[in-house]
Amino acid sequence: MKFYPNGSVPEQASMYMIYGDGGTGKTSLTKLFQGNKMLFSFDLSTNVIRSDKDTSVVQLESHDAPNIQALVNKWVYSALSKPEYDVIILDNVTALQNLVLENIDGASKDGRQNYQKLQLWFRQLGTRLRESNKTIYATAHQLDNGVAGLDGKGRFSADMNEKTFNAFTSMFDVVGRIYIDGGKRLIDLDPENGNHAKNRLDNRKLIEANELINIKKEEVI
Repeated sequence: MKFYPNGSVPEQASMYMIYGDGGTGKTSLTKLFQGNKMLFSFDLSTNVIRSDKDTSVVQLESHDAPNIQALVNKWVYSALSKPEYDVIILDNVTALQNLVLENIDGASKDGRQNYQKLQLWFRQLGTRLRESNKTIYATAHQLDNGVAGLDGKGRFSADMNEKTFNAFTSMFDVVGRIYIDGGKRLIDLDPENGNHAKNRLDNRKLIEANELINIKKEEVI
């Protein structure tokens, strides 16, 4: 535990979580981030960043799945401690969650307890990411829950267990849904739409995807 006297809390690097359908450009958003990047690929979707000279990649292989928790703890935590990496990317957290849950389920048949273990593991991961004070970018698939009511609010969510998602993203500054409308890639950051969304960096509620990290300083709360 650290104590900071009045007004002395240090500024922290930002953390971003973007979810959406396949093909909406979640992985390609990594190109927006400046500095040396380490990308952990849990769904093998690395083609769009293959030629990026500033991005190192750790790619999951099939034989890694039974040991995914230990490997994440080893490789991700190691990257967080290395000063040469400015940005850490987790692509795709939906796939990571499914692998972790499969391992937990294989060790125990108590479904409720297994989800509690899943939530705890992701909370610990999110905490370590926050404590690293590095820029973090994570992606996830989306779920379409169908239209409920006339306004359709709350239709979309990240494809993760709800409590696990909340435990993981509680440390994140930005959570948004990326989608394509009229040929434009947009990110919904408005929690009032009922979807998984928040923006603690400024007041923007709907942005074009290429404006994700362009914080409007004059609007910071």
